[in-house]
Amino acid sequence: MLIRDIPVGDGAPLVLISGLNVLESLDGALTCAHAVQAIADRHGVPAVFKASFDKANRSNRRSFRGPGIDEGLRILDKVKAEIGLPITTDIHEPGQAKDVAEVADLLQIPSFLSRQTDLMAAAAGTGRPLNVKKGQFMAPSDAALAVEKATSFGATGVMLTERGTSFGYHDLVVDMRGLVVLRDAAPVCLDATHAVQHPGAGEKASSGDRRFVAPLARAAAALGIDALFVETHPEPTSAPCDGACQILLEDLDRLLGEVCAIRSALEETRSG
Repeated sequence: MLIRDIPVGDGAPLVLISGLNVLESLDGALTCAHAVQAIADRHGVPAVFKASFDKANRSNRRSFRGPGIDEGLRILDKVKAEIGLPITTDIHEPGQAKDVAEVADLLQIPSFLSRQTDLMAAAAGTGRPLNVKKGQFMAPSDAALAVEKATSFGATGVMLTERGTSFGYHDLVVDMRGLVVLRDAAPVCLDATHAVQHPGAGEKASSGDRRFVAPLARAAAALGIDALFVETHPEPTSAPCDGACQILLEDLDRLLGEVCAIRSALEETRSG
């Protein structure tokens, strides 16, 4: 699978997918993208910049959703032109696929929509590779059906992302065995920030616990994931959406160094 010219899976280097949970402004997106690029370059890791133009599945209808598709794509296009990183963002409706694919190099299928056939068909038909987030309600083995579905509609490449499975009320759990199962069907990514979310557990919103982002990412690196998805923010506590799950840029730098060290040790062990 290729994200623009970046190979994913089949022994390719680890790919970092990182950025903002949701777009707030052009300046904020540029600042974050510059930082992600610098961090990735420092560790010799290819990077893809992520930011949502709309958070369509908010618990509270009054929650901040983002700038919307028109302004959001304008911002992402400017980020892409200035920074040069490949871009990814999520789509929620089949009618969004074509317009978003004109800017985004990788289309993200949200976890709640990972079984939506019409959405998958529209995304696959753009010719862009897809990142399908495994639904919180799905067994890892069921995600293979999503890959088959996307491929049947002509998808040029599919990656599966683990972001946790519903575990009782207001909690998610990451079963590391699932990463192995997912990788049988496609290159596999861990979403280390949404995996620490507590859905609906906040004040009329979701909350989370960023303390567990790094431990989950390190564990997944030891399993040999193909990509790592981490949302970051200059000031997570002031982020308008999912601030409790996002990490500081300096923490992303530290975490990527740890993940790369684990991956290097793993590769040395295998080659030795």
